[in-house]
Amino acid sequence: MAFEAQIAELAEREARARQMGGPEKLARRKAEGVLNARERIDYLADPDTFLESGLLATSYRPEMRDRSPADGKIAGFARIDGREVAIVSNDFTVLGASSSTVNGNKIGHMKSVATRRGLPMVFLGESTGARMPDAMGARGIGSGDKPTQYMRTRETPWASAVLGHCYGSSSWYAALADFAVMRKGAIMAVSSVKLTSMAIGEEVDPEALGGWEMLTDVSGLVDMAVDSDEEALDAVKRFLSYLPSHHNEAPPVYPVPAGSGAQAHRILDIVPESRTRVYDVRKIIPLIVDLDSMFEVKARYGKSVVTALARIDGRSVGIIANNPIAKGGAIDVDACNKATSFMVMCDSFNIPLVFLTDQPGFLIGVEGERRGAVGRVMNWMNALSLVTVPKIAIIMRKTYGQAVLNMGGAGNADELIAWVSAEVNFMDPRSGVTIVHGVRQQDNPEKYAALLKEMERDTSAWDMGAAYAAHMVINPVDTRKTLTRLLEVHRLRLTGGVGQHLMRTWPTSY
Repeated sequence: MAFEAQIAELAEREARARQMGGPEKLARRKAEGVLNARERIDYLADPDTFLESGLLATSYRPEMRDRSPADGKIAGFARIDGREVAIVSNDFTVLGASSSTVNGNKIGHMKSVATRRGLPMVFLGESTGARMPDAMGARGIGSGDKPTQYMRTRETPWASAVLGHCYGSSSWYAALADFAVMRKGAIMAVSSVKLTSMAIGEEVDPEALGGWEMLTDVSGLVDMAVDSDEEALDAVKRFLSYLPSHHNEAPPVYPVPAGSGAQAHRILDIVPESRTRVYDVRKIIPLIVDLDSMFEVKARYGKSVVTALARIDGRSVGIIANNPIAKGGAIDVDACNKATSFMVMCDSFNIPLVFLTDQPGFLIGVEGERRGAVGRVMNWMNALSLVTVPKIAIIMRKTYGQAVLNMGGAGNADELIAWVSAEVNFMDPRSGVTIVHGVRQQDNPEKYAALLKEMERDTSAWDMGAAYAAHMVINPVDTRKTLTRLLEVHRLRLTGGVGQHLMRTWPTSY
């Protein structure tokens, strides 16, 4: 048989490469309940669909070749729920999955193919950062020639899972992704705890540096935290199910589950009539969208605004909703950043937007101004103006001030719907009486009541309907039915469901 020796050698080299960092390291991971890089791919991908690229790659240093199977990063193509994707999975058992010239070329090839062929890109992160001493000096960090290495133009969706220590490139790709999920216990930061401690001359708590609570609650760089590798990979699968494979197609359509919308009447039991009483809008959204289709992102960050992917009539939508249970629904800087980044992602991948409004305005104060509140409000407004997918806004109860515009009111949505409970004003009428007239209720109740009545003039759902400031006034129970019809009306038929993507080069992190 021809090439018998070469074929035998190929089989032997492939077997060595698949041993990864060796049985001892793999056994330790198994004992810790953590999947290895190949097990992660096996769990994520449809059975027998993974086609590896660069299995025989190693370090370019001759003395390191036997110690660097696949050069620490496993790459290739697979199917997830029948759709082609490109995957990079960091193999921490091989030199800590440190970044090198060779495995950098593997990542570059995956990204290039994904972009040119319209494939979602998945990064499974766990890496010590740059490989030393390879990255040192003029022939290392100084010799880079790829100015587009970390450029993101959103041709295809990117999803990233933070599954261990993620420093350097594995953290960069998490920040560049459209969705990042993190296993609790993992750490993500610019540099390792050891290097950071050396740099600042004091001990650093890993969780404070880059633990899941910091990244989900404080920085907002991570969209979701879960307890296991498997849950993280399930989240990646679910996120991708709402998005198209690339920006030039509409998102996939799914069958509508039986029972969707059957509990819409419960809206009236959840939302109080009094605008000063709070409720959790996350109890309203599932009553409006398809059954079990709500997928919240950044749930722990900017909590006064809820951002969630969902489906209505089987089609993907993005929900941006004020949440009165958090800060009374007042929109702070984090909530601004959260809403803006979500709008950019949805518009880039042809997902219509639904706004659910019940807010007292932006949260004002010294802290917000120090963090650039004015700029964040205008970032949101600029993004909203550039959105080219359908925008449907619903005023549930109150909407005040500049945030009226930011939530799609005053002509900033394709359709504005008012619940019968809706109220629109420049500010809370009670505050307006005191600010404009200098009258407080406790000082002069009769005068205050008369002035309040004047301040409340022309603010109701009936006033909005009469002025055609609202295109429709509806019973809250009819919200799903109304949205279903309007989203059908506003479907982007002329372009096959594809928007203009005017913000596809906007930052993925704020």
